[in-house]
Amino acid sequence: MQMVPCDKCRTPNFVPQNLAKFQPVPCTECRHPVIAPVKLRQFELRSVIGSGGMAMVFRAWDTVLEREVAVKMMSANIAAQPGALAAFYREARFQAALNHTNIIHIYNYDEDQGRKYLVMEVADQGDLDNRIETQGRVDELYVLDVGIQIASALDVVRQKDLMHLDIKPSNILYNVDGVPKLTDFGIAKKVGAKRDDAEGLMGTPFYIAPERVSEGWQDWRSDLYSLAATLYHAATGEVPFDAPSAEETVWAHVNGTLIPPNKKVKDITKDTSQTICKAMEKNPDNRYKSYDDFRMELEASRSRLLVQRFKR
Repeated sequence: MQMVPCDKCRTPNFVPQNLAKFQPVPCTECRHPVIAPVKLRQFELRSVIGSGGMAMVFRAWDTVLEREVAVKMMSANIAAQPGALAAFYREARFQAALNHTNIIHIYNYDEDQGRKYLVMEVADQGDLDNRIETQGRVDELYVLDVGIQIASALDVVRQKDLMHLDIKPSNILYNVDGVPKLTDFGIAKKVGAKRDDAEGLMGTPFYIAPERVSEGWQDWRSDLYSLAATLYHAATGEVPFDAPSAEETVWAHVNGTLIPPNKKVKDITKDTSQTICKAMEKNPDNRYKSYDDFRMELEASRSRLLVQRFKR
C-alpha cells in the first residue's frame, strides 16, 4: 500500500501497489480518482486532474525540462477503436498547429503500450461552466474579458482554416494565473470538410449555430455564434434556448426568438446585450464580418461599462 493525497480534497488515501498501471481508486472522502505516481517516459504522473469516457487527464512532472504538464491519455477501452484513434490524433494535430496564449498548448503526442497520449499545458483551475454554476451568473465585466480573449483565440483558429465546432463554457479552462484557455478540438474540422453522415450533427445543443442544424453547413461564423451563446449563458445565468429535449433545443436556435440578455437581467448593459445578439443572428451574413469587429465591440462595451462603474 502507498499513501497518496487526493488532488482535489487533499485527503490521504491508501493505494494498493498491485493495481494496473494508471488504474485509479476513488478518494475515500470526495470520490475523485487517485493514483500512485507512475513513470511514463520522461514524465512522472502524480495525480488525476479529470476523467471522462474517452480519456483521463493526469497532472505530471516533466523530469527533463523540470516543469508541470498535463498528460491526456486515451482510455484503454477506446484505444482499440480505429475511429477513436484517428479522432484523437486529429485533435492533437489541429490543436498543436495553434499558437495563442488563450489556447491550450500541445507539447507532444506519443504512445505507451498501445495507448496514445497528449502532453499539454496545465489549466486546472476550473472552467467557465464551474463559474456559472457557483455564481449563478458571471459579472458582466468578466464576461466581456473572456469574450475578448477567446474571440482573439478563435481568430487564430480561423486563420488556420479550422473550425472548433464545440465552443461552450466547459471548454474554456483557467490556468493558475486565471487566464482563460480554449481546449477540446475533438470535433474540429478543416474549413470545407463535409459532414460525415454516419457521425451526424456533432456539438452541444445549448450553443449550436442554426445553420449547422437547418442547412447542414458551417464556417467560422458558426463558432462566433457559439461563443456569443456561451457569453449569453455566462452573463444571464441561463442558456439562450432550453427545450425539453436536445432535438427541440437545437431547432429552437433555428426557429426560436432570442430574448436579449438585458431583457432577462436588467443590470446587463444595452451595449453588451446588443453585441451578443448581433453575434447570434440566425442569418450568418448578419453577424460580425470578422472576429476583429466582434472583439472591438466587446472592448467598446467594456470601456463604457468601466466608465459607468467609475462614476458610481
